[in-house]
Amino acid sequence: MRRAVCPGSFDPIHNGHVEVIARAASLFDEVIVAVSTNYAKKYRFSAEERLELAAGTFKALRGVSVVPMGDGLLADFCREHGATAIVKGLRSVQDYQYELPMAVMNRQLTGVETVFLAAESSYAHLSSSLIKEVASLGGDVAGYVPPTVLKRLAEG
Repeated sequence: MRRAVCPGSFDPIHNGHVEVIARAASLFDEVIVAVSTNYAKKYRFSAEERLELAAGTFKALRGVSVVPMGDGLLADFCREHGATAIVKGLRSVQDYQYELPMAVMNRQLTGVETVFLAAESSYAHLSSSLIKEVASLGGDVAGYVPPTVLKRLAEG
């Protein structure tokens, strides 16, 4: 079985994430969406809310599961879950430059490969930070997030 991990904080999950994960699901038998927590970040949604929103978003997508990543290295998480690949979406050259050293380190630590998927052009400008900022200032983000996320953003 070919299993991949799509890691991220997903605060909030947006259509760019959804598009990359859906494409990954067509390439792998199973995709684990690993919801992580970076304690240096300030989150809009709690870890439990982010897990709930991601699980609701992917409930109908065959072969996709959502789990908390927990503490520790992504490479170790992949080994513990039997994943042979990490899938990362790339929006720009800057994303590649940021992700490449981590991809090499993960491969050297546990042999897990990183697969880069280019973002769909209609979502290449999206980031969770931008979504949060636009929504907090009253902007319409309906075309950029799943309906459950839109509802939660509107609730405050």
